[in-house]
Amino acid sequence: MKLKTRLTRLAAAIAEQASRNPEFAQQLEEILGCNPVAGPKSSTKSQGTRKGGRRAPAVVDPVAIAESDPTGLRNALEPLELGQLLDIVAEYGMDPGKLVMKWKDRNKVIERIIDVSTSRATKGDAFRSD
Repeated sequence: MKLKTRLTRLAAAIAEQASRNPEFAQQLEEILGCNPVAGPKSSTKSQGTRKGGRRAPAVVDPVAIAESDPTGLRNALEPLELGQLLDIVAEYGMDPGKLVMKWKDRNKVIERIIDVSTSRATKGDAFRSD
């Protein structure tokens, strides 16, 4: 008898026994790691809430402001503190190089937000019909 045939018969016999005997099926699940009770603990970690490393949500949407009133974006950003400006940068992905988050100069951060927001607001204008 070929190895493939023997292995197929063995698997069929195990499956048949597991369907008839719940205790045997439980033992197989434990051995194979299919038991949800005794499963890996990393799955419970991903279900919980994430702590740390999360910034507060952005106070304003700079891209929406840049689309409606490009000159009003600076006026909307001026009263915000540095932390709030960095929240905007983080939420809208305006720092792919991870440099802006290290800046301490508010005006520099505001300029970056304005540059990225206006470029995103005008992206695709060549294809829009007026």
